[in-house]
Parts: sequence; structure tokens; C-alpha cells
Amino acid sequence: MTAAQLACPDDAPLPLAGLRVLDLTDGLGELGTRYLADLGADVIRVEPPGGGPSRRSEPLVDGTSLRYLTHNANKRAIELDLSSNAGQQTLYRLADGVDIIVLPARAAELASAGVTAQSLRRAKPSLVVVTISDFGDSGPYRDWIGTEPVLLAMAGVLSRSGLPGLPPLLPPGSLATESTALQCAWVALVAYFHRLRTGEGAHADVSAYEATAQVLDPGFGIGGSATSGDPSLAWPRGRPDASHLYPIVACADGWVRLCVLSARQWAGMYRWLGEPADFADPSFASLLNRHAASEALRLAYERHFANLTRDAAIAQGQQHGVPTAALLTLSEVAESEHFSDRRSFVELPLAAGSDRRVRIPNGLVEVDGRRAGIVRAAPEVGEHTAQVLAELATWRTAESTNEPAAQPAHSEAIRRPLSGLRVLDLGVIVVGAELGRLLADMGAEVIKVENAAFPDGSRQALKPGGMTAGFAFGHRNKTSIGLNLRDPRGKALFGQLAATADVVLSNFKPGTLESLGLGYRELVQRNPGIVMADSSAFGPTGPWSRRMGYGPLVRASCGLTDLWRYPDIAGSFSDASTIFPDHVAARVGAVAVLAKLIERRRTRRGGQVSVAQAETILTELGTEIALESVRPGSVTAVGNTITGDAPRGIFPCAGDDEWAVVTVRGDADFAALATAIGRPELVDDSRFATGIGRVANRTELDAALAAWTIRRAPRQLVGQLQAAGVPAGMMQRIPEFRGDPQFGHRRFLTELSHPLLAGMLPTERAPARFDRLPDPELRPAPLAGEQTREIAGRLLGLTPDEIESLLADGVLEVAVTDPIRGVSSSSDDQVAPRIAPGITRQRRTS
Repeated sequence: MTAAQLACPDDAPLPLAGLRVLDLTDGLGELGTRYLADLGADVIRVEPPGGGPSRRSEPLVDGTSLRYLTHNANKRAIELDLSSNAGQQTLYRLADGVDIIVLPARAAELASAGVTAQSLRRAKPSLVVVTISDFGDSGPYRDWIGTEPVLLAMAGVLSRSGLPGLPPLLPPGSLATESTALQCAWVALVAYFHRLRTGEGAHADVSAYEATAQVLDPGFGIGGSATSGDPSLAWPRGRPDASHLYPIVACADGWVRLCVLSARQWAGMYRWLGEPADFADPSFASLLNRHAASEALRLAYERHFANLTRDAAIAQGQQHGVPTAALLTLSEVAESEHFSDRRSFVELPLAAGSDRRVRIPNGLVEVDGRRAGIVRAAPEVGEHTAQVLAELATWRTAESTNEPAAQPAHSEAIRRPLSGLRVLDLGVIVVGAELGRLLADMGAEVIKVENAAFPDGSRQALKPGGMTAGFAFGHRNKTSIGLNLRDPRGKALFGQLAATADVVLSNFKPGTLESLGLGYRELVQRNPGIVMADSSAFGPTGPWSRRMGYGPLVRASCGLTDLWRYPDIAGSFSDASTIFPDHVAARVGAVAVLAKLIERRRTRRGGQVSVAQAETILTELGTEIALESVRPGSVTAVGNTITGDAPRGIFPCAGDDEWAVVTVRGDADFAALATAIGRPELVDDSRFATGIGRVANRTELDAALAAWTIRRAPRQLVGQLQAAGVPAGMMQRIPEFRGDPQFGHRRFLTELSHPLLAGMLPTERAPARFDRLPDPELRPAPLAGEQTREIAGRLLGLTPDEIESLLADGVLEVAVTDPIRGVSSSSDDQVAPRIAPGITRQRRTS
């Protein structure tokens, strides 16, 4: 295959070409359907006459909603009056010609028209219907209102954001609702892929509450290297100071962030500091010992960087092998050479006919070397009504252009959506682990390929043992083969595996697989249907493409860290504990992989997808980036001051470090709040008659509400306010999830066992509640090389003697066990499962 054949021309169909999606969302979920449109789906937005409410959502510039503009590009839009019989009939005609419908679970207009997931499925049993709502379509919180702050508080994010001794800090932007939307896209394609293989439709019930707990900063998911495998469940009750994990240091022209995790990185940092005697003890090679000396190190860093510019610090960090990034503002991000080279932004008219331009992020992923970005501005009201209705009679659903279901719907072989697919998982740390786990949970055979010389950092721990909770979360349902890819025989064996595989995943530094002779150009020669997915910090091209891919450095480089701070406290950056965007980027990758597999059913060809974690962040900050482009300097850290109305924010409750959030959305909410807290006279005060007036008198209103909340337990007051129709949420900590009645009712959590871990681990069950798809299996995560012999025999056709010979030569590797500690430690400062040649592991039971 030539280079020209490998490249994807700009006018080539995108992978979801032919897929038709009816989008009835308004606000929540819009980014997810836009991602499907980015990938080539024909997404048709259905709105009431005059347009949906999201067209009027803040921020507004010259009457145009920037949120609407950023979340609805690449879609078409029609007007439909669902209060009329004609409108309802047209909706069902549209439903008959589409593949997927995404709609709010309980929108009043839909309910009054009798439009439900069940009615749509009855009319067309093969339809995939995804309903999305704040708390799901069942349970005691079913009718609660989940604004962005409410979701952040209740899903455990708020409790881990902020600094010791200060109130918790709301993260910037709309990370909860944006992450929910991308989860929705994943759920929709999983159900659709199941339909392609079985002919069977499905209903998926997506809860923003559950999605935020799973995707944004999961308490029961794999964490970064600095967590040493400990789940958030084990963290202290308060907000411990985590700034030492990825230190942020003032320099001559701003701030830089450092990543000093491994012993190798510490050696470089020590040299960079001038080899000071205070840190000469070899024990500082241990991450645990450096944590204990974090205050002394902080002072040394401050002295060292005081006279360096950010650019100089980054350059010197590269020379010493210490990953370093500048903390950028959104304006600096938009002007950076890297994002310019990658075409990470695109400028669109603010509105049809407007001379004003607005800058927005240009898509989440690259497909076959081509950016799946913005090709069409968000539609005007009813812009495509006549066009769509004229087309309706000729529509065929995308499944008719794909191969028919190979087996009947009841077949055990395709009981899970991705069963029968084989994935070679070279991914490491969080985003790599999570992407493979998502595919494994849906039934794919995921084989983790590992090597003793370059162990996965997510296996590291600060205490002895062969398994950590974090690794168990992130690698459930996988198997593992130990394979030395730097040996020619190991490369050849990997090539044999790839010839039998459907997908290869990696998140190495760009160019790593190519340097090993295992890039797409090589593997596609063996397997034309192979889909290769890579994830990196800043993408495979551009000046920053070779930078190390640590999430905290990516957040700093994308402007998120600068916004995630207390606005009146210098240096109060508070994003050290989060794992964002790793779990979100994994879903971005999973959607793209599934899109390519859907396309492969038509073309019999595979391809490549590339995800830049930085562009995941930029997309989720799309509204803020758009606003900054038209009003420079307007987007800054706001902390807990939520704009738009008042009272809004975080309020103290009875108890130790107990808090609740309240977000008044308008006059009706304010009147309900005033009555609920026993202050009805506030409604009659002319100063509070409008949102503008309430914002002007925010201090007085906040004090009145705080005087009421401080005397009440958070769950009690939240229940009272939600019953009155006022959005409110208690700040929950991860251990409280197991007692949460909504999570309990919806069976959000289940339990995972592992032979090398004591007790049962609470873990997430599934990305949504499906009516036709089974819950994921819960097979325990493997030790490194645990299934080497079995995989070598079954898939590579090696005899036992050949396997033993390759083990002796270090080409194949199996796990080393120790009856006392479980698994021997590796070199470097990690205590991690190590794989080694020719040594047999004790058999475990599963």
C-alpha cells in the first residue's frame, strides 16, 4: 500500500457517513451528538417553532448563544410543532428513517405529545433510542434538577477540588455536562453496533449524575501514576494538599508545572537543581520519600525557577529529562504555534451574515490523518426543514448499507456488542488502560501487551503487592501477554497477533511504534482491516507532539489549570487531584474506534484514529474559548462565583466540612427558594426582582441563604430545595456513594473481587442502563504476562517447547511471584508487578 493510499483525502467520506441521527436534546447531550456529526453522521436537530431554549443559553453575544454555536456545528436543524398531530406524525416518519434517536428523558413537550423511548421503539423495534437526563429515568432523584454545580457536588468531584482550610472549589467550565455528552455518544454507538450485528434495537438510559461519577474524575476508576494505585475511596476526608504531586512553581514571567515521578526524572531534576547536598541521599529516588520532603523541595524549586522564563524552563526541562509545561491562559493557548500548526481552532461567523468572527475548537479526533473537524456552522432556526422533509421519502437507514447481521439476535456469540473482536492493548497509565477497558467491558477480547523493560506505570504502588485497586479497576476483563518488542522475534510475534486482531491501541509518544517497525504502514500490510488508535498528549503532529503526555501538564498547557483556582489567592491552583481528561479522552477514542469498525463493515478496510488529550480539554472548554475570542480578557478564574443569577454557589451546612450547592436559574426559582428558607419577603424586595438585581446584591442574598443552610444537614436541605424545584446538591465524598439511594436504586455500583486484593472492591457497573444489553463481566485484571503461555499457544500456534525456548531467551515473559509479597518489585522507584523470562507464576483461582 502506497503513502497516497494510506492518506485520507479531505473529501473522502468520514466513518459514520450514512448514519442518520435524530437529535432532540437541548443543552445536555448536545456535544455528544455533535461528535457523531463530526465523524460523518447526518445529525438532524429537531426544535420547536422559533428554536429550542439552548439557542438562548448564556453567554450571548449580539443575541447569539456561544454555547449553541459550539455544540451544534455540523448538524442540520428543522422546526417541528409536536403539539400538533401533524408534527407528531412527522416525527414518527422521521424516526422510521433514522438509526439513532437521542432525546431528553422527560421533556415536557415530548411527554405531552406522548413521545417516549417506548413509543418510538414500538413503532420501529430496530431503532436505537438514547434518553439522557440529569439523574436517570428512575429512582428517588428522578425528578431532581442537575445543574453543572449540582452534578459536580453530588458526583464526588467537588469534594476533591480545592485547598486545605478553604471551601471546596468548583472546577471551571462545564466539565460534568460535557463529559456526560461524550459518554452519551459512546453509549449510542455501542447500542448501534449491537443492532448492526443482531438487527435488534435498544433503549439506553443515560444519567448525567452517573456519567459524571464515571467519566470526569471517577472514584472507582484507575488513577494517575502519582496515586500509586490507591482509589479515591482511600483518600482522607478533607481536601489534602496534593500540590506536591505535580508542583507548580513561579518563574520570571508566570508559572510552570513539573512532573517528577520516576527515579529517572528525579535524577534529571537533581542535576538541574545543581546537585544540592540537601537532596544527595539516594533515598530521594523514592517517590514516597520525595513526598515526605515536599516542603523542602518546594523551597528549592522556588529558588531555582525564580529567574527563569517559562520558555527557558521548558527547554531546560527537556534537556534534563524533566517534563515541564507553562501555565497558559486561554488567549495564549489560542495563539500558540502548536495549536495553530494542528488547526486546532477554526473561525466561524458569529451568526449568518455577521462580519464578526468567533474562534472555536476544531474537533476531537483525527481519522486516517484527516481532522474530523468543523465543516458547517451551527444551523439557523429551521434552516433545513424543507430539505429534510423533501428527502424523507428516499431515506434508507445506514444498516441497509452494511452487511446483514451474521447471526440471530439470541446467539450467545454476539450476546455482548463487541464479542468476537480482538484488541491488542499497548496502552499505559490511565487513558490507555481506560480505552481498552471500555472495549473489554462490551465483550471484546482485549490482550494487554507488556514488557519487563518498560513496565506500565499504572502497576506501580508505594506498598508491596502484585496488584493495586487502581489497576484492578482499569484492566478488568483483559488478559496479558509478556512480549519483548525490541527483539526481532518479539516484533514478528506481535505482527502475527496483529494479523488476527481487529484493533491495536497505544498511547506512547508519537512515533514510538513506527520506530519499532510496528506502525500502521507495516501492520496494514498483514491485516488490511486493522484499526489502529493512538492517544497522546498533544497529537501526532505539531511542535509539542514529542512532549511527555502527563495529564497535569496537558491541563496547564490548555489553560484549564489557570482557570482552576481561587481568584483572589495567588498560586491557589487546585487541579492536582483530578485525573481529567484521561477518562474523557478514552471515550473520545472508543467512539472513534467503533466508528471505524462500523465503516469497516462497508469498506472491509481499517484505518487510523488519533486522539490528542489537549484537544479533548479544548473542546470541553469550547464555550469559554469562543467567548474569549470575541471579548478578550473576559474569561478568568471565577472560583465559586457562578454567573447569571443569585444566589448561586457553595454554602456551608451543619457538620464538619459539609457543603451544598444551590443554583437559582430565574425568578421562579428565586421565589421557590425564598419560600423554602422561610424568607418570602425577599420576593417583595424590589432589589431582587430581576436576575440583574439579584446579582448586584449577591452578597446579601448569599448571607441569607448561608444562615439557613448552616443549621441543616446537607442531604436534608437539598431534599427540601429539590422538592420545591430549586436546583441543589450536597457535596458527596466517594465513600458515600455506596449509601446513596439513587445509585442504589439504579444499581450503579457492583463489586469486583481479585485474588491478590483483600475484600471486595466497589466498581462501576455499566455506562448506561440498557434494556437489551447485559452488564459487563467482571473478570479480574491480569498480572503482567499471566496468560502468555495460553495466548502463545492458542493464537501464535507455538508448541510448549517453542514457548519455553522463547521464555528462556526473554522474547516471551511471564509473571514473577513471591509467596510473601505477591510479586517481586521492579527497578526504578516503583513497587510493581515485574515480568521475567522462564519463571512460572503460581496458578490463581478466578
